[in-house]
Formats: sequence, C-alpha cells, structure tokens
Amino acid sequence: MKTDADISPSVMTAALKKVLGESEKPIALHEPVFSGREWDYVKECLDSGYVSYVGRYVEAFEKDLARYTGARYAVAVMSGTAALHICLTLSGVGQGDEVLVPALTFVATANAICYCGAVPHFIDCSADSLGIDPKKLSAYLAAKTIQKDGLCRNKRTMRPIKAIVVMHTFGHPADLDPLLEICTSYGIALIEDAAESLGSYYKDRHTGNFGRLSAISFNGNKLVTTGGGGAILTNDEDLAKAAKHISTTAKLPHKWAYIHDQVGYNYRMPNINAALGCAQLEQIDRFIRNKRALAEKYREAFADIRGIAFFEEPIYARSNYWLNACILDEENASMRDAILSQTHDAGLMTRPVWTLMNKLPMYQHCPHMDLCVAESLERRIINIPSSACFGGE
Repeated sequence: MKTDADISPSVMTAALKKVLGESEKPIALHEPVFSGREWDYVKECLDSGYVSYVGRYVEAFEKDLARYTGARYAVAVMSGTAALHICLTLSGVGQGDEVLVPALTFVATANAICYCGAVPHFIDCSADSLGIDPKKLSAYLAAKTIQKDGLCRNKRTMRPIKAIVVMHTFGHPADLDPLLEICTSYGIALIEDAAESLGSYYKDRHTGNFGRLSAISFNGNKLVTTGGGGAILTNDEDLAKAAKHISTTAKLPHKWAYIHDQVGYNYRMPNINAALGCAQLEQIDRFIRNKRALAEKYREAFADIRGIAFFEEPIYARSNYWLNACILDEENASMRDAILSQTHDAGLMTRPVWTLMNKLPMYQHCPHMDLCVAESLERRIINIPSSACFGGE
C-alpha cells in the first residue's frame, strides 16, 4: 500500500530528482546518445561524396534493421510519416475510404491517412496497454458496420473501412492477437504504427511483424535516431519491392533515361542519415538496457506516492520504455498542469500526452466511437524524462 506521500507538484519534482539527480542544465524529455561510431561513419559518407539515397549505408542500414527486428524486409525512408503513407497506399487505402486509428496518438498517424484522401475514424484505447482496446473495438464494429460488396462499411457513411493503424504507445505493444482476429473477420488490413517501439516485443516477437506493413520512426527523439528518418517493415517480398519503388519516385532502372511508371514519392532515406543509423543500431541493446533500468528506477521512486502510478509494460510484452509515463488518479487530474509548471521551473522537462485527434480542428468532423478511456487518460498522463543516458551504463 502507498503510505509515504500524496502526489503534489513538489513531491513529483522530488521524485524525478531522486532518479535523475541534480543538473546545472535543463533535463530534456529525450536526448539522443552518440557514443559509438557515428562520427566515423558520417565522415566516411562525407568523404565518399555519397550523401543522398545512393550510397552503401542505406542498404546496410536496411539489412541491419531487418536482421534486428526479424522482418524479412526493411525499406528506409525520410520519416516515420512517409513510412506510414507508403504503408497505407500499398494497403489499398484511397480517396473516400475510412481508416480506424486510435484517438490517442501523435498527429502524424492521422495525417498520413489524409495524405491518401481517406478519412480517419477514431477509436478508443485500453488503460492496460494505452493501445487500441480489442474488446471495445469488436463490439463497436459489430454494431456500426455492415458487409457490402465484399467490404466492411461504416453503416452511417457507407464508406469502406479499409485498414486499421495499430499504434504502440510510448513503445508499449498493443494487444495484437485479438486485433488480428478482428481484422481477419472484417477483411480489414492491419498496419502497425511502430514508430516508437523499436526494440519492443509482443509475446517474444518484435513489433512490426504482425501487420501487413509497419512503420518505424528514427526522429531525433527516438531510441535509435538518424536525425530524421523512418522505415517500412514487411514480410512480403512484393510489398517490399513496391515500397522501395514508389518511395524512389517510381523510377524504372536505366542508365540515363528518366522513366516513371506511376505516381511516386521522393521518400528514400539519404545515405548520410543511414550512416548515422548504422552506428546507432550497433548500440541498441545497451540503449534498451539503460531505458529499462531507468524505468525500474522510476517504478521504485513512485511506488510509495499516493495518487499517481508509473505506467509499466503490459503482461504480454517486453517494452523498450521509449517514453516513460506517470498516470494521475482521476481525482488528481486537475493537478496535472501545476505539476507540469513546477517541474519545468525546476529544469525537468515533462509534458502532457498529445491532444486527442478528434479534438484537433481539422479532425473534429471525423467519425469516432465513445472515447471515454482516451479522454480520461488525456487528462491524467504526464510524460517524464526518458533519455537512455540516465539508465546506468
């Protein structure tokens, strides 16, 4: 039983300082760690003159990433958003379709759906995983959809529901098995937004291997960074070839002619970014050990504070703990902003979770289910500093 203290802005600040120590400079939410061969690889890339997507590091990074995740294929692109766009496009999502997506996600997930001319359809999450709630989704689809012309359709709009994007929030895997069953039953493509979950496992299998296609991000705040970048994972050879083709402006190979056989995108990752990624990926096991060690320190620090809980990985998963989170009890939700203010004043960067997608002006018109869990979590989640450098090694 928690008996030592009640949560307050000062108690929160003290708990964070207990884990992170004192610092003369502000402590960021997430800082990259460059302690390997980053300088060597980037210098080699610069010396060679190959800094765009033509260069040896792009292919090396793709092979290393596929080997690490267990996926058969990886295609490196310019951002996680670009990866999601390609995943959706290759899953047949187009103008006038709907795509199921959690309301509790980063805006890029919904934006990529709109790039395809499709409509985000927002669904609720589980308090146990912070990802999509399979039971609630199953009941919702049974009540709100019909099968017509071989497609799952929204009864109200009659638009086809082509795909679901399953987001692994803060690196914690969503409950994938029941979601796969739902997708099979309704003929909906499953795409994993694994932007935050490199190094996370669902039942001993790396995330990104369950969807038809999956997207990873290597933004500057991610576990492994290429500065800016992303990747598409798939176990389907034809999809991998198609992803590489359309992300390279759909240009057909030729010694000199510029022949493009379909609308494509200039999305390939530059060689200089891939060089950074190769060096980062060599260190991923240490990064994850440190992240998990930091999470354990937080768990202990918050164990005896009443009114708040440190969020831990679901029982079926092994998480990378990319971004740590504390969740206030409902009766303490009104304290959130005061905690954010005091921790920032103390040089400790904290933040609330993203504004729910259905509340953003461009998405207020989109269909959505009852979002009571996501709405509650939005009021109560506080993200806390999560850099791997605080983990111990």
